[in-house]
This record gives sequence, structure tokens and C-alpha cells, in this order.
Amino acid sequence: MQQDQPTVTYELTEPTSPKPGFDYDIAIVGGGISGATLAAALKDSGLKVALIEAQPQAVAASRQQVYALTLLTGQIFEQIGVWERILPKINQFNQIRLSDADHPGIVQFYPSDLNRDHLGYVAEHGPMITELQAFLHDCPNVSWICPAEVVKVDYQRDAVVIETRSLSEDNSANLSDAPLHKFRTRLLVAADGKKSPIREAAGISTKGWKYWQSCITTKIKPEKSHHNIAYEKFQYSGPFAILPLPGNRCNVVWTAPHAEAKALAELDDRQFLAELKKRYGDQMGELELLGNRFVFQVQLMQSDRYVKHRLALIGDAAHSCHPVGGQGLNMGIRDVGAIAQVLINAYKKGEDIGSETVLKRYERWRKWENLTILGFTDFLDRIFSNKWFPLVPMRRLGLWFLQNVPPIKIFALRLMTGQTGKHPQLAQR
Repeated sequence: MQQDQPTVTYELTEPTSPKPGFDYDIAIVGGGISGATLAAALKDSGLKVALIEAQPQAVAASRQQVYALTLLTGQIFEQIGVWERILPKINQFNQIRLSDADHPGIVQFYPSDLNRDHLGYVAEHGPMITELQAFLHDCPNVSWICPAEVVKVDYQRDAVVIETRSLSEDNSANLSDAPLHKFRTRLLVAADGKKSPIREAAGISTKGWKYWQSCITTKIKPEKSHHNIAYEKFQYSGPFAILPLPGNRCNVVWTAPHAEAKALAELDDRQFLAELKKRYGDQMGELELLGNRFVFQVQLMQSDRYVKHRLALIGDAAHSCHPVGGQGLNMGIRDVGAIAQVLINAYKKGEDIGSETVLKRYERWRKWENLTILGFTDFLDRIFSNKWFPLVPMRRLGLWFLQNVPPIKIFALRLMTGQTGKHPQLAQR
């Protein structure tokens, strides 16, 4: 349910009385995976956290997204303490295969390339968010404000005053006669998605573009085992990924130009499956469609800034990328690891966790690392999603080097699995 932008005011005059008490130290708007993970990461911090979510928890858990999770994301969840709950309900993959359209050459990555026993994970949204919710219910420093919408934000010099209004339990209507609840916090963290009302109301602009492509996602059950192999098949119209799920199911992420994607989505199941098999290949035998197909437009976005006075953006509220390579959620989890470390260290030193001086440490850390991933995914999509003659032999030569030159192969794999860049303390093993 799309919310209106909250009313926002800034008041930066000097306080005329001693600093009053706070209801919370940190308010997180958005109880999706990034927001819930940040609340979980702060469980032993000594900070009191409010998690504000517009959808009832059961509704939030019903979303059908599937995520590729990097090794680093797994390390962060492990250090938080929630990984033992999540891991049994998701799937590890132990091989990655890259290929380019009809070219016979295949780049294969194995755990031995990184001296690991697997290369990543594939997780469905429901099991992940359900386990995060259960974990947070055992965190005495975290309070759920749900379902509720933020209707006003007042950024003051020493506090953020937030007003919320309860929503109906089925999230079907705004309870206009429900009383407003007002509370004070030192910091507001926006984890409320790509169209973040908090970001827009705060006047933070973004840069980026919408691609000429849309994505179709669906789940299938193959006749033969998927052998825990993840595929990225670059087609001339866009990337085509196969991610192995538990129960010998697979999630397909099919990128195509808008008109083609729309036409595919409108096919009946038999026709769609026939088109799917052309790109899927016959390595797993016959395919069975499971459930619905979902279509979404692809875009790249980077916020001009990640922080303002008493405000920080994380996850999709700060950035979004092309789904090639499955980096989107992983960028958000790295945001969580970084901002949690910055806030905890500042709190221990007695610093004001809502000051720009503190929050800029997070922005300097993550903004350029995220920009690198945005550029990398954009480059991959553009260089492979075409038939332009000069590029085709060049990229296939690049794939040959990727397969046959170990330093290049290992660097690319480290980038894909989250092993490059600055690691937060939460990722320390």
C-alpha cells in the first residue's frame, strides 16, 4: 500500500532547556529484510529501537521475492545470531555457471576457487522475514509499531519527533479516526523501499535511470536435480538467471525488453513454458511451472546523499541496481553492517548518534562501495544485452580470460560473493 509522504519540518534553533528524555534511540521505518536486520544487529547495543512497518507481519511475510545471498551476507547474519534460524530454510549453491547466448563456452566457478565449501545461498522472502520477526520478538530493546504509517516527521536539533497513525489489521484502509502517536528519537533510519516517502519528504534527490527492460520472475520444478548450481545465461535481450531453491525447485529471473516481457507475461502457461524451455535448456529435463509470474521494471538509482541531520538511508531507500548478479539485497545488508558498527561505536564513545558528523562515517563507507556495484551491474547488462558485432567477440574473449586466468577469475568471484571492499565487524568470523 503506497503511503503519502509524511509532513516534514526542520527546526535547528538552539534548545532553550535541558535535553528532554527520548522514547527511543533509533526509529527504523520499514520492517522489511533490511530494516528488520538492522534492528536485529542492534540487539545487544544498549540502544532502544522502534521498528515501524505499514504492513501486518503476516502480510509482509507473504511476498514472493527470491534473493541470491552472498557469503558476506551469510557471515553478517551469522554474527547477528539469526543465521541458525534462517539457514535450514534456504538453499546453498556450490557452483556458478556463466554463459553468453549461443556461444558454447561456459565459465564455471567452484567453492575450491575460494577455499570454501559453497559459493552462496538462495532464499525466499517468506522464511527469511518470518525468522527475523521471530528473532526480534525475543529482543527486549526492540519495539514493533505495526501496522502503522508515519504521518509527520519533525527534525529538531537534538531529536526527531515522529507521529504515526495505526492502520487496519488487513492493511486495507487508513484508520482516519485512529489517534496519532507521537514519540521522540535521536535518529530516524529510512528502510522504506525504492519510493521511500521518508527520503522524498526529507528532500533527498536521486540520480539514475529506468532500463529498457523488465524482469519476469517465476518458480519452476525441474524433472531432474538442479544439483545446487546457479546459472547466469546472458541472452541478447537480457540476462536469464536460474537460482536453485530447496525442494528441487528453481527461481527464474528473466530479463527482456518491456514489450517482449509484457507479451511473455500474457501467454498462457503452456505457451510460456515453451518459450521458457528455449532459454532454460534441457539439462534438468522437463519443467513444471509453480505459482504465478511477476513482472517488474528494472532501474538503477543512487541517492545523492545517504544521510542528513538525524536521518540515514539504507537498502533500497538509498540505492537500487539491475538484478544481474543478484546484488540488490546484499548491498542493503552491507549497509546494515556498516551503519550498525558506526552507531554502536559512536554510542560507546558517548557521541550523538544522530549528528551528521557520526552519520557521515556511514555515508563515506557505503556510498562509493555501492556505486561500484551499481556500475558493475550496469556494465554487465549493457555489454551482454546486445548483438553489436564489435562487442560480441570482445566479451567472449573476456569470458575466456575469466575461465582461464586464475587471478581474474578469483577477483570476479570475490566481487560476486561480497569478499571485496571494507567488511563490517559483524562479518568478522
